Amino acid sequence: MTDTETAQSTDNTQPAPPKHPWAELKPDRFRLLRLAPLPTERDGGARPLCFVELAQLERHTPEQSLLRMFINIPGQVRSRKNNVLEVWADHRSKELRFGPDSGLRLEPANRGLGRFLLAQGAAWAQRRWGHYLVEGGSLPKDVASDDQRLRRDHCLRTQGFDIDFPKDQAAKATYGAPRVSALRPDWNGEKVQVVELQDAAAMLEQADRNLQAQENQIRELQERIARFRREDGALRFTIVCLIALALFQAGLLIWMATR
Repeated sequence: MTDTETAQSTDNTQPAPPKHPWAELKPDRFRLLRLAPLPTERDGGARPLCFVELAQLERHTPEQSLLRMFINIPGQVRSRKNNVLEVWADHRSKELRFGPDSGLRLEPANRGLGRFLLAQGAAWAQRRWGHYLVEGGSLPKDVASDDQRLRRDHCLRTQGFDIDFPKDQAAKATYGAPRVSALRPDWNGEKVQVVELQDAAAMLEQADRNLQAQENQIRELQERIARFRREDGALRFTIVCLIALALFQAGLLIWMATR
């Protein structure tokens, strides 16, 4: 390897940008979300009732503030790039930015979680910085289908964002909003419901009562089946005895007739 090649290799190897001090912080607030059952989708399949966890992390400094939200599905390991929404407030430029830069990818999809997370971020920002500007961004073009693109655009518009489609087909569409106060902090409560601690306890108690009632019903049915089996065995024995008696009488009559 020559000195020129070594210099070129050194120039191409650039140091990675330093991580933000808040990049690896763990969430410290947790809430339970109920996702209502919805009709089966042709592409996405069944959408049954399920519960997911909303994990939140909040930090503040004089220069910036952060709200990071995670959606955790029980029994699944969450990818670092999925089910994450960040809301950054820059107090120096008085701007609000939504992240991560890679985009918002949610699982399970089309269950109302996108609107819910955006609404939570808008409500958090409007409590203190409703006059801040909203930093826009570009929307990815690699959408799986037109239906998903339409749902994404509808979600953004419903939450108060504007979408601009450039005349150049090769360019990406962009989203934005004039100010934080223009964003909407509401979502479809029929699809996503926040379950408080007392409500969750009441649901568990009701589920336990329903389970005990079902166990009692199953026990009663098993007892009835066992009783019917005993009665069936007695009836079978009686029928066999009657058949044997009838055969004996028939044989006796035949014997008497032939005598």
